[in-house]
Amino acid sequence: MSSLIDADEIRHETDLVWLEDVDQLDYVRQSLDRLPTRKGKPAYHRDGRMIGYAILGTDAKPSRASGTFRRRVFWLLPHDRDMEPEGLYAKSAPAEAIDPRTLEPRVKGYKTERSEGGPPSRAMQELGIQLPL
Repeated sequence: MSSLIDADEIRHETDLVWLEDVDQLDYVRQSLDRLPTRKGKPAYHRDGRMIGYAILGTDAKPSRASGTFRRRVFWLLPHDRDMEPEGLYAKSAPAEAIDPRTLEPRVKGYKTERSEGGPPSRAMQELGIQLPL
């Protein structure tokens, strides 16, 4: 979950690879997965689909116990807002969801009004930003 991701755990990221246009998504789910490599597209074993993943630099060390690397993976489930706009997350977001526009390598990202599905704030209205409600 994004709140559980420590900045120290993502300090070796060098790039984020997006498999879809994240400008079209209000939020993505993020998790730290144990993966066998620093880079390359990881295998995906969840329902739904992988949206993106992090690439680690050569300074990232594998776990002594498992030999794996902790890398962020970004994903969505079939019942998320992009597939069910009027569903469970029409006006909210899952705990591990963050606005993909706030993500960069070594940056945890955060929720925004857009990712939460809430009404636009006065500041957003003044800037002419429209939410897909």
